[in-house]
Amino acid sequence: MTSTENNNNGSDETQTTKLHFEDADESMFDGDDNNADVADDITSADYYFDSYSHFGIHEEMLKDVVRTKSYQDVIYKNKFLIKDKIVLDVGAGTGILSLFCAKAGAAHVYAVECSQMADTAKEIVKSNGFSDVITVLKGKIEEIELPIPKVDVIISEWMGYFLLYENMLDTVLYARNKWLVDGGIVLPDKASLYVTAIEDAHYKDDKVEFWDDVYGFDMSCIKRRAITEPLVDTVDGNQIVTDSKLLKTMDISKMAAGDASFTAPFKLVAQRNDHIHALVAYFDVSFTMCHKKMGFSTGPKSRATHWKQTVLYLEDVLTICEGETITGSMTIAQNKKNPRDVDIKLSYSLNGQHCNISRTHFYKMR
Repeated sequence: MTSTENNNNGSDETQTTKLHFEDADESMFDGDDNNADVADDITSADYYFDSYSHFGIHEEMLKDVVRTKSYQDVIYKNKFLIKDKIVLDVGAGTGILSLFCAKAGAAHVYAVECSQMADTAKEIVKSNGFSDVITVLKGKIEEIELPIPKVDVIISEWMGYFLLYENMLDTVLYARNKWLVDGGIVLPDKASLYVTAIEDAHYKDDKVEFWDDVYGFDMSCIKRRAITEPLVDTVDGNQIVTDSKLLKTMDISKMAAGDASFTAPFKLVAQRNDHIHALVAYFDVSFTMCHKKMGFSTGPKSRATHWKQTVLYLEDVLTICEGETITGSMTIAQNKKNPRDVDIKLSYSLNGQHCNISRTHFYKMR
């Protein structure tokens, strides 16, 4: 596995998105982050929208064929969902989803974008002859006012790394509660988070042993932190050792904002004798209101997307035999200090022929 720490769809530029691990006391998980660098908070919170002003992120997302073609297919192959409807595009970016909807016959589309990209989106809409159908509104969903009381459809590509990183989901739910007509639809309407376990000895050894001798200097004190920094990376499907288990399915049309914070149990069953070095999280997205259910997966066995997968390295190497199980739970919550960050508590145990272990780790994605 090749390490690539880059930005997610929720804040994509060529800058690095760092996913930090904290294995300290539980106060970290409760949002007590008094020692955090103030600059980190500013970067994550205040520069979130600014990062979307750069073209690099939009190029990456548009070139993600799984992502963009899935939305195009949903709209073009199910025009009955869009035709003659009032549509709200939340986090419109370049306006590509709005353009799809306009071409599918929407009565009008309100494209809301908070970053400077809104100005570019207006130019794009005009260049393609849709200025009479698409209105681009610059601002935060929570602060703007629509010129109409209700919309028939809300569409958004809100998903982040680990599905919930950067917390754009809350913005979609706010828009749904304020503007969606009774009986209206949200696209997509379902999102599911999964977990599995992988063997990754080569990369983990390389990552850890590197710190023993860095140009002749001993930096082994960094080892433990290096082992436990989650990575956003592409996982080879052949590395998967266990089955995959569903942690949570969210119904975007019905859920409350607080439902995105949860604790879910899991039980992973080994499919072969091997060693486990990390757990891997990925998500699926579904459009169930289509004539035929449509969607896509970001899993290791599916076509690669810019979301990749989220790899949570374990401190220990687990020796597991076919049929043995790793049981545990994962708690996911918004960071109390910065709700765009995600705190993860992972508890797991293995009582096997060659390995008996029980651990709890605390991770932070920021």
